[in-house]
Amino acid sequence: MHESVDPPLRRSQAVYGELHKLIEAGVIAPGSLLPSESTLMAEFAVARGTVREALALLRAEGLVMTEVGRGTYARPNMPVRRLASERYRKELEQVRSGELGTSFTADQQVEWSAYSLDRSYVEVPATDPMAKLFGVEQGTMLLERHFLFRTHGVPQQMSVSSLLLDMVAGTPVADPKNEPWPGGNTSQLYSLGHTVTGIRERPRWRMPTPDEIESLQIPGGVHVVVITRQTYVGERVVEVAHIVRRADLVDLDYWIDLT
Repeated sequence: MHESVDPPLRRSQAVYGELHKLIEAGVIAPGSLLPSESTLMAEFAVARGTVREALALLRAEGLVMTEVGRGTYARPNMPVRRLASERYRKELEQVRSGELGTSFTADQQVEWSAYSLDRSYVEVPATDPMAKLFGVEQGTMLLERHFLFRTHGVPQQMSVSSLLLDMVAGTPVADPKNEPWPGGNTSQLYSLGHTVTGIRERPRWRMPTPDEIESLQIPGGVHVVVITRQTYVGERVVEVAHIVRRADLVDLDYWIDLT
């Protein structure tokens, strides 16, 4: 059986294994460049193609990143953010106190000045899945808001947040120029006379789309967590959002109150 294994494949696996150990042990520190292809060829006595196959395996695992003009380097350590259910209670407190912030700034543990977002709005009819999430008829008009959230200019989160159009049409909430809005969705709905009474979230994990890879700067082999959120005022769903974050940079932490 061993004789049927292609020797170049064994060699690329060997190079991959040695580099993997060096990265995991911190000998090649996070953010540090790996040796050049020529250096690795000489060190392991292999062809360039073998080195490139080994680097491709490391990229697929998310251990290294490659940039044109810089080279291949060990993936930098980035802070893992705790995404907890009480972040929405914090948002409600911000609405009441007038404090500048949102559930996102609470997640990221950053000041308002470090927060920015890209946004675009479009009016669309509800698809069947969206209509079911809202509990309305298919085709009901929605205001669909596309956001890319940043801290210190670095993209951290994407979301598509939809509101019932008849609830927000002609109001400041429907004007993208008013974003970012202190207090986020909770404050926006409150300004329209609606007090949020509950949030339902359902997370799932999947591989990222090409757009998500580019927008969130996701390295190879890294999944995303997608959170479907329903915002309630009483029994009525008034907002539905699909939130996307890098799975390696988020720690989900939910408190379930059974009292």
